[in-house]
Parts: sequence; C-alpha cells; structure tokens
Amino acid sequence: MLSLSLGRTDGRFCDGVSRRQMLRLGGTGALGGLSLPGLLELEAKAKSQRRAQAKSVIMIFLEGGPSHIDMWDLKPQAPKEVRGTFHPISTNVPGTQIGNILPKCAQVTDKFTILRSHSHRDNGHQTGRHWCLTGHPPTFNDGQATASPWNGVYPSIGSMVSRELGLGGAVPPYICVPEPMGPGGPGFFGAKYSPFVIETDPVQPDFQVRDLNLAAGTSRRRFDLRRRLLSGVEQLAQGRTRRGRAASMSTYYEKALELITSPAARKAFDMNSENPKLRERYGLTSLGQCCLLGRRLVEAGCRFVGISHGSWDTHVDNFTSHEKALVPHADAALSTLLTDLYDRGLLDETLVVMWGEMGRTPRINGNAGRDHWSQCQSVILAGGGIKPGTVVGASDKTASYPSTTPYGIHDLLRTILGQLGIDADRQYLTPLGRPVPLVKGGTFIDELV
Repeated sequence: MLSLSLGRTDGRFCDGVSRRQMLRLGGTGALGGLSLPGLLELEAKAKSQRRAQAKSVIMIFLEGGPSHIDMWDLKPQAPKEVRGTFHPISTNVPGTQIGNILPKCAQVTDKFTILRSHSHRDNGHQTGRHWCLTGHPPTFNDGQATASPWNGVYPSIGSMVSRELGLGGAVPPYICVPEPMGPGGPGFFGAKYSPFVIETDPVQPDFQVRDLNLAAGTSRRRFDLRRRLLSGVEQLAQGRTRRGRAASMSTYYEKALELITSPAARKAFDMNSENPKLRERYGLTSLGQCCLLGRRLVEAGCRFVGISHGSWDTHVDNFTSHEKALVPHADAALSTLLTDLYDRGLLDETLVVMWGEMGRTPRINGNAGRDHWSQCQSVILAGGGIKPGTVVGASDKTASYPSTTPYGIHDLLRTILGQLGIDADRQYLTPLGRPVPLVKGGTFIDELV
C-alpha cells in the first residue's frame, strides 16, 4: 500500500512517532486529551498570534466618506443615474481598472491592494468614525450616541498599537496630523497612550511643531533649571498616587520634555530638509505634505501615524468635488507615498491604509451628489505584508452591496493588528474592571496577505 507520509514509507513522522502512536497520544496526554473543538481553538489562537510583518502603520482617513463607485469600483454597465460621469481606466496590473480621476495611482497599482467588499451598518459620520477607529459601535442613551457604557471611551487603533508596540525611536509612538483623527484617543487606556497631535499643517511655509522649541525668552540654562524644579516636585510626590488631571498633565509634560531634548525628533519634523522636487510630487497640499511627514515619522520610528483629510461628504456636486478638489490630492499623495516608501526599502515594514467611515450611495441624488452609504465601500491597503497588485472581494452590479464575502470593521482592524504581530484578543480592564479585548469578534482577512 502506498504510504501518505512525506519522505518516509514506514508510517512515521519526522520525529519518529508513528501515525498509530499519534492517534493514541491524542487521548493520553501529549495533546492533553483535547477534543476536535479544542484543537480548532488552539489553531485559532495560533493564527491570532501571527509573526509581525509590519513595524508601523500610516492610516489615511478620508473623513466624510470617499465615493468608492467613482474611485475604486466603477460600474460602467450600470444605469446613468448610478454610474455617473467617470469611466474606468486600465492600470499597470493587467485586468485591474480604477477611476480615470486616479491616473497616478493607476501607475502604481502593483504596489497596493483594493478591498472592494468592506461593509458595515452605521451611516453616521461621528458614530461611524468611532466604530471604524475603535472597533466598537457607540451605545445610545435617550437617542444620544455615547462612546461607551462607562464615563470614558474605547481606545482607538492608534492607541492600541502604541500600547502594544511602544517606542520605536525618538518620536512618540502615535502621532496625528494635522489634527486629532476623529475619536482616535486612548479611551480607558489613559493619557500615556494618547496621540501626539501636531495641530499645525505641514503645507504651511512657516510649519513648526509645538513642543519642539523653547518658549520665547527662555534660555537653555533656564529651561534646565525649570526641569530640575519639576523633577524635585515629582520626587516630593513619590509614594502618592497621581490621579485624574494631575496624572494626565504629568504624562503630557514628560512627552513634551522628551521631544524638546531630542535632536532626532526635531530632525524628523524638519520638512525643510526634504528635496523640493519630492515635496512637489507628494503635492503642495495638506494631504500631500501630511503623507510626506508620515513617511519621515515612520522612518524615525513612529508606530502609528494617523492622517485626517476632510470634506469628502459630497451630498452636493459629488463629481466636480471629486474631480477638481479632492481626488487629485489623494492621487498624488498616495501614489508618491507608496513609491517613496518602496524606494527607501520601507514599504515592506510599513502598512499603509486609506479609507473613510463610509462610501457613497450608488444612486445619484437630485443635487448631483451622493449620500451616505456604509453597506459597501473600498479600502486601500499596501505594504506590511499585504499582497500587492490584487483586488479582494467584489460588489454587485451597482456597487450597493458586496457580492462576495463581506468584511467588516472588526475584520479589518484584526488584520491590521495581526500584521503588526499584535494579538487582537488580548484583554484589558476598564476602570470598572470589565475585561475588553482589543478587537471583539471578526476574522483575519487571509485573502489580503
């Protein structure tokens, strides 16, 4: 009889144990008497603790909801009131087409993957963002959305990464630019895992980052004396528990001091040191320069860069807005970011994600606009172990609903954490002692890697 063992014909595995012995061991101790469900549980846990493929994340969040049907998932055979005015164009990946308003991305499609079957059930901006960035839909009290059932909020994906991976260099592990990324705070994790928010736009000629320079009129000697005084006050407080605002402010002071005294941090934020031609390729726009700064930050060791870009809520004049004001910025920024990371050898270890809290309605409204539509949207992923140049999932004939397996927010967040080697099932206690996993539910999207 032909043996099915690999490399042996005596029915033994590579460790010398026969198949018959292995079957016996399954019930006598080597496997702890595990049943089939137990073995499957172990397998699932092993998959959740994946080897890290990425070291950092750059998340570009297009607030308001970019139109998937006009950018990444066009339907040229759909009725006129659905397909709109744009048409698909070929990319450098045979068989893959995207919207004609993305000519630069069409030239680098081999560097990213389009997830066309992302779907969730929240058509609200604030509530949708909360769900996307934390993995938890807000609860409601008397019709008002609240972030959580206790007096706080769930931690965002950026704070999760900050807590799990910690410092990777001279800059903070979680940075938001040019403003806070929606509900992207630390929640019940506390101020230690809050983002460093730049709060100035790197496209401005006089761009400077707060906390990187001494206050006007303050010499280095005076700064050092103040720091020693603050240190003395902290020592007097030893043995006491710092709580509430005092603990939070202490954390912020420590972060500010670290930045002020770090030449490497100041260098990472120095946009003027960049080649002017490269800055132009990114686009002399808010989104373009934020993406360039994002590359500099992950180069300096930042774990999670959150980039917010607004005004994608195109209820009126969707097509002019996308063609003239919105998409050209995203097209230049994303295509140059991926090429720049690739040229520097950073793309393999940097996971880039571009999405919004929703897509847009397939049917055009009476104002030549598209309304909120979370039931189907496209997500762009690149680098960090993501399989490049592919399309995952598909939508129906009008891009209304996924026609293949729908993937939700929990699936996407679990996949992002998994690519960083983070166990999405790890639990932390809320102030009320309630254990909450980083991501509740969902499955890893194997098709993406």
